[in-house]
Amino acid sequence: MRFPPMSALRALEAAARHFSYSRAAEELHVTQSAISHQIRHLEQLWNVRLFERQGRRVVLTAAGQALVPVVRDFIERLGAILQELQGEDKRGVLRVSLLQSFAFKWLVPRLGHFNQRHPDIEVWLSTTEELVDFRNGQADIGIRLGRGQWPGLHSTLLLREYVFPVCSPHLLERLTPPRNPADLLYYPLLRRYTKDITPRWRDWFRDAGVEVRKMPRGTLFSDSSMALQAALDGQGVALARSAHVADDLQAGRLVKLFNVYSESSVAYYIVCVQGKEEEPAIKAFREWLLEEAKTAQAAFDAMVADSRPKADS
Repeated sequence: MRFPPMSALRALEAAARHFSYSRAAEELHVTQSAISHQIRHLEQLWNVRLFERQGRRVVLTAAGQALVPVVRDFIERLGAILQELQGEDKRGVLRVSLLQSFAFKWLVPRLGHFNQRHPDIEVWLSTTEELVDFRNGQADIGIRLGRGQWPGLHSTLLLREYVFPVCSPHLLERLTPPRNPADLLYYPLLRRYTKDITPRWRDWFRDAGVEVRKMPRGTLFSDSSMALQAALDGQGVALARSAHVADDLQAGRLVKLFNVYSESSVAYYIVCVQGKEEEPAIKAFREWLLEEAKTAQAAFDAMVADSRPKADS
């Protein structure tokens, strides 16, 4: 099988991340037609369809969703190896592994604070759905969603999270606003492929006191950041994690529906190899993360507390 050119792989990864050929073109400093040509080349080479158009956006097909994580991992690994071979100075470099959705929605908007405080530490971010092998140098520190127990790793609780439905205010302008949680069964619900730690609509409806015999059909996504982007575009209602939507709620890009919150059975943890938690760069990043998370957690907890009935005085 012929291996595709690197330019085509980069075009695929960028278009998938931006949901847009034009934005991918801007990032890679090429024309939109060049991106389109590269995608068509891959589709012909692999005999699969990678994207389909939804309005002004392009979204991955099932084949695209399966291939893009592999392509992204290949690009990141190749880049890291080439930099090592080229003899780049690794002193002061901190490799951070985390989930793509958490990176885009929580960490990246705040990362400038760390860079200002520690200009001597160069942070390399790598996103993956899997827990990387920290012992072989793939990462120095990570942020993972789970229950805090991973063999051989030191873990520190970063953020507990709540789950609740959100949508764009523009959706409520087009559709009749729901009066109670049961009304959401008649809205387009944006869902993720169910995993063990993925919040499920059935669980939220149960906590809201709604009996669901059959979930309505709707679009399913392999990554929560895609579901949230669809919600931002007014395509439906997403079941969101508090850390993913805090900034969008504050900016008014999203609104929460009903004061019903499900506390997740999992949380975000900072992880590294046991015995390395006191290394200077790892310690500095962990302490900064905990400082940022303290403010965010207080805001989440206050939001939930305000929704609970107050006792009569």
